Amino acid sequence: MLRGLIKLIYYALIVYIIYKVIRFFQKLSQRTKLQIQNPRPRLKGMMVKDEACNTYLPKEDAIREVIDGKEYFFCSRECRQKFLEIKKT
Repeated sequence: MLRGLIKLIYYALIVYIIYKVIRFFQKLSQRTKLQIQNPRPRLKGMMVKDEACNTYLPKEDAIREVIDGKEYFFCSRECRQKFLEIKKT
């Protein structure tokens, strides 16, 4: 009787493991299909350095200032103002 119960548990465990392996490969396949259909968007633009606080930010988000023919970029009006004050002295 006990031997039959152990066999039943053993076979149930084997079936469960096979089920989990099949589900794993199905999910992996679905994930791959989604990645092919919807690839990650590429970042556009380039990063520029804020001369006042030494941080980098996307060029399209930066405040642009041309001083003496040279282009400078800033993350905020405050950084721009701070740089202009330093540049005047």
